[in-house]
Amino acid sequence: MILSTQGHPAPSRAFAPGFAAHIVAWQATHGRSTLPWQNTQDPYRVWLSEVMLQQTQVTTVLGYFARFLERFPTVADLAAGSEDEVLGLWSGLGYYSRARNMHRCAQEVVTRFHGAFPHTAAELVTLPGIGRSTAAAIAAFCFGERVAILDGNVKRVLTRVLGFAGDMSSAAQERALWDIATDLLPPADAPRDISRYTQGVMDLGATVCLPRKPSCMLCPVNDLCVGLREGAPEKYPVKTRKLKRTAQSLWMLWAHDAQGRIWLEKRPATGIWAGLYCLPVHDSREALADGLPADLRAKAQDAPAFLHVLTHKDLHLHPVRVEAPDAAVLGLRGGWFAPAQWSALGLPAPVRKLLG
Repeated sequence: MILSTQGHPAPSRAFAPGFAAHIVAWQATHGRSTLPWQNTQDPYRVWLSEVMLQQTQVTTVLGYFARFLERFPTVADLAAGSEDEVLGLWSGLGYYSRARNMHRCAQEVVTRFHGAFPHTAAELVTLPGIGRSTAAAIAAFCFGERVAILDGNVKRVLTRVLGFAGDMSSAAQERALWDIATDLLPPADAPRDISRYTQGVMDLGATVCLPRKPSCMLCPVNDLCVGLREGAPEKYPVKTRKLKRTAQSLWMLWAHDAQGRIWLEKRPATGIWAGLYCLPVHDSREALADGLPADLRAKAQDAPAFLHVLTHKDLHLHPVRVEAPDAAVLGLRGGWFAPAQWSALGLPAPVRKLLG
């Protein structure tokens, strides 16, 4: 018998089939089944959806998923595409390292595995941008491997059901929960149940066992839930270490020429908006002015500042507009881009919004 961190008996291997059976039966009748990356064993589609859904809502991902498949219908097509094109299609989804890792991953699938995704989580996790939970999702959905996922939704479901009070900021506590999650899986000789269970526990966290105001009366395992019995399911999962929120002010040179083109530069490979095309960014109004030719400084006009919120940082952005001659060179990494070209570029969301 495994014990949770509060001393509550957690499900043992003997109990696991019953827990899994509840989830499998519930998913068949109440779970999600119409999303475009479901009802398929194509690892490319499952992988693409798993990467896009990290830190992003399903409703947002739907359009991006369709556009990616239209342009890159196979992993080989994605591997052959340029990084600029990949970032352009990703523009607006945020967390752009996901897109760069996705592109590198596709290239490694082609070069290392001859264009076919490996079938085991152990091999999948060696690819760029594929962590343990994503690898498990691909292996479970596509190949029926008995491996547990542990994304945010699943952590919430399991910690509440188990009354697992271990701090999820601790790697040791997360490993302990992962071991229990593996015990709870359907047996290895039921690959169809593995897939449906995996989908079911994700669906339960996404639609019923919500972070706030969970719909406990609709839950198929509410009679097992320690969190519900305690009257406080929302206190799980426990995570004591929180990233400190910061703020930063940036001044952005919004230069345009008489033809309506905008001067954009490609950001460095590291740091904020890495690898994206962007208005030139400066740490102060003075630094921006110092970078302009003398005849343009007096013409520069401050546009209204606005706030752009990142996960753990508030960006206070200050656009500064100026009309420049079309022959002007405003930076070594930059160039003039017409409005028709913007849609194909990877632009940070606030820049795309600013340019309209």
